[in-house]
Amino acid sequence: MSGARHSVRFTFVVGLVTVALAACSSTSTPSPSAAPASVAPAASTAASTAPSAAPSAAPSAAASTASSQWTTSNPYKAAFIYVGAASDAGWTHAHDVGRLAMESSFGGRVQTMFKENVPEGPQTSQVITQLVNQGANIIFATSFGYQDAMVAAAKKYPNVLFEQATGTELSTNLSEYYGAGEDGDYLSGMAAGAASKTGKIGFVAPFAIPEVIREIDAFTMGARLTNPSATVKVVWTNTWFAPATERSAAESLVAAGVDVLGDGQDSPTTGQVAAAAGLKWTGYDSDQTSFAPDAWLTATTYNWGPYYTQEVTAAMNGTWKSQFYYGGLADGFVVMAPFGKSVDAATQAAITAKEAAIKAGTFNPFTGPITKQDGSVGVPAGTTLTVADKYAISWFVQGVIGSAKG
Repeated sequence: MSGARHSVRFTFVVGLVTVALAACSSTSTPSPSAAPASVAPAASTAASTAPSAAPSAAPSAAASTASSQWTTSNPYKAAFIYVGAASDAGWTHAHDVGRLAMESSFGGRVQTMFKENVPEGPQTSQVITQLVNQGANIIFATSFGYQDAMVAAAKKYPNVLFEQATGTELSTNLSEYYGAGEDGDYLSGMAAGAASKTGKIGFVAPFAIPEVIREIDAFTMGARLTNPSATVKVVWTNTWFAPATERSAAESLVAAGVDVLGDGQDSPTTGQVAAAAGLKWTGYDSDQTSFAPDAWLTATTYNWGPYYTQEVTAAMNGTWKSQFYYGGLADGFVVMAPFGKSVDAATQAAITAKEAAIKAGTFNPFTGPITKQDGSVGVPAGTTLTVADKYAISWFVQGVIGSAKG
């Protein structure tokens, strides 16, 4: 499988980017933005199965009529294309939890379907055609590698709505959506740094692409906040989901002397290696506590359900509009998993305070000064990287051991 589950190409029109950051706690339910093109999903906990999705602006009579045509005997059809298995305990599992939460909130007026383990390439177009032929009204694709096929399909099927996770291309019936997972990664890094006694942390990384590079950068900066001498050694797997490969990479890091492991993979294998070695671990994508409870520290997770509910609601109401959505901690799209039992009270308090600052907009991990791995200036003092900048990042920060080229 190619390294394209998430962002691989990184050019888009910055003026089209709308970053929805409604300051709120992850357990409150704010009113969504009145602007359909930049509405943020209602904040909720990661376990929520009934997120609020009511648009703040009253729908027109035409929109109300459009919504009323969808019934339990004539449901709206929402389809999902998964790059992995719904049971992967990581990226695809989180999307599937979101799909089920969305479906359940409509009381039978929405029917969902999904195709899993879909390769990126020609087969994507075939799957899209199958879903359209099965009556899909809206299709969500959950890997950047699907983007070319989604762009082509949006042109071919103008009466179907398309949404692409982690992509960059927009058209009248094609939207893009993702979130600032790097902010959560910074907080996970804080937990890893505090847990490390030697200052040697290992990271099992999938592909050397900007999304993963900024994840490792944020993780490293967080680790060095709580442990200034910490280093993060990176081993690349060149796969999103291959437990045997991930195990070998994690074991090589343990053999190299690290005492904490982090990862950006779709399985919890790294955590199982950590537990077997008596080390601590930060996960990714989903709450994976149950796979290695003694090793668990925390993780960045994505709460997809409210976004899916919001978008399907707008589509059913006739108010859906193309947008670039980039959520975060503030609007509940990015949610930190619960702390593990070994994370002490002082560390929890420090992480919680930094999380509050990110939500309030008073702290951004990618505000300079930031020094690159080679000692040169990465981000000048007083400068904050834009979303477009982060989508193009190709360098490691000081403290990372390994090459950003893979």
